[in-house]
Amino acid sequence: MRSRLCLTVFLALAPGMAAWPTARASDHLDTPTVAKDPRADIGDIYAWTAPDRHRLNLVMTIVGHSFSDRIAYTFHVDSGNRFGETTTSTTLTCRFSASYVAWCALGDERAAGMVDAPNGFASANGRLKVFAGRRDDPFFNNVKGSRSAFEVAAAALKAGVSMDEDGFPAFDAATVASIREHWRQTDGGPGSNFLAGWTPAAIVATVDLGLVNAGGSVLAVWGETATDRGRIDRAGRPLTGNALLAPLAPDTVSDRLKERYNRAEPATSGQFVPDIQRSLGLYDGYDGLRGNQWLADMQARPGDRYKRLAVLLADDRLWVNSVTATCTHLFAVELAALSGRTDLAHDCGGRTPNYDASNVYRSMLAAGDTLSIDDGVHRDDRVHSAVRFPFLAAAEDVVPATKAEAGPGSEYRE
Repeated sequence: MRSRLCLTVFLALAPGMAAWPTARASDHLDTPTVAKDPRADIGDIYAWTAPDRHRLNLVMTIVGHSFSDRIAYTFHVDSGNRFGETTTSTTLTCRFSASYVAWCALGDERAAGMVDAPNGFASANGRLKVFAGRRDDPFFNNVKGSRSAFEVAAAALKAGVSMDEDGFPAFDAATVASIREHWRQTDGGPGSNFLAGWTPAAIVATVDLGLVNAGGSVLAVWGETATDRGRIDRAGRPLTGNALLAPLAPDTVSDRLKERYNRAEPATSGQFVPDIQRSLGLYDGYDGLRGNQWLADMQARPGDRYKRLAVLLADDRLWVNSVTATCTHLFAVELAALSGRTDLAHDCGGRTPNYDASNVYRSMLAAGDTLSIDDGVHRDDRVHSAVRFPFLAAAEDVVPATKAEAGPGSEYRE
């Protein structure tokens, strides 16, 4: 189970069409190409400004508990002077040997060291520092409660709830109330984190801003895994790639679209806007109010109500305002730029390990705010730091490896 997978349950477990309940949500998650090797499967991307305002912190979690010596793991950091406009791109790429050694490069900076070294390893001048190894997953989500809530929605859809031309389902007040009640519970009790104790592999880096902000102080971050045959997976914000691309379609259709998405770049993401628009209508229905989804346009022509948000989400990059070290809010940069949220003008946005990403994302897509949707889980079971490297809580069962222990030709395994 991956962290993005858990958030995907938001749509994938709510098809509610004729195939419910036989539709298998897990088939609507990763593509066959990604599923072949969990070591290529990106769980989440995190990016935020360090407290000293001189560094950018980056995290990529990998669903597999180890790294592959055939895969390149890359952070892309695009920079510009304002939200939505980037002019320069920088990459940080890490590769791994079969004997626990990691090599990471960002421009002329090079850093190499052992996987699971407790304090990581740094480049010669210290402008790049990296940790690679098992850590506790900071993502948290009440998956069972979400599934229960979406079963309520699915039953209503199967019973014949109508949908308008933008895909908005007209749930009645009783259905909406039941959805919310089930969402906050786990097996009838208080909401609990389904990912408690999950310890994926993680690449954690802290880099001097001067290495990544050549185009300006506004940064857009996304990650990818690739082999010499091309990209396997990519991710930026939580959710988009796995939950908004034809979640109600047959597996063959959904998989084909996601394969195209993984091979595309943010710059060519416009091709996915129509598919994302169709999915956003379903989200808008979960609070029972039509058109209150963030950026929804009730004056748009039929079929285009959710286009603005679809365009934003299709880009799928985490936006960071690197001039500030106050980092409290997912979508802060976007909200300040597109909704005039002056209270967030000096928030770095991005995503730290402690953001309540699930509830914020659901609330914005269902109700246009950041508080309305609540799955009853608001923090991880472990304590993570946005200040102390390597940020993510230690995986308690991991024993740091040494080259001598690994032996020549051995593979890094969980």
